Amino acid sequence: MRKSSVKRTFRIDSVLARQLDERASSRRITRTDIVEAALASLLTPDHEERLEAVLTRRLDRLSRQLDRLEWHVELSNEGFALFVRSWLINNPPLPDAALRAAQVTGKKRWEAFVDSLSRRMELGPKLGDELSRDVDGDHSSPAAK
Repeated sequence: MRKSSVKRTFRIDSVLARQLDERASSRRITRTDIVEAALASLLTPDHEERLEAVLTRRLDRLSRQLDRLEWHVELSNEGFALFVRSWLINNPPLPDAALRAAQVTGKKRWEAFVDSLSRRMELGPKLGDELSRDVDGDHSSPAAK
């Protein structure tokens, strides 16, 4: 028994038509079969459920990425706070006579720091890479065993 069919005429984008032709040719099936399968997939009741599942997986992945980002930001903040605390504890205030020279030296050091940071952000290596190399190196070295 043959299923009933209705003839329809549609206009589709030429790129899409070419893709349809290529897919039909490569799979050795008719363009009609491909279009029917695509429409059936789109119009089935579980289409919304599949879309929801796809969106849920994507949101889960984004959530994990945000968790990692949050961890990195927290690590940066804690590292910076430890540095500032250590610097403030270990560096006594300068006498007034040495203050001007220290400011000039500080300005030069700041500019060198900014240049170095810019190069590092553009070219690397990044801190995470260095940390993973240090950790990997510690585990593989004979002294660590």
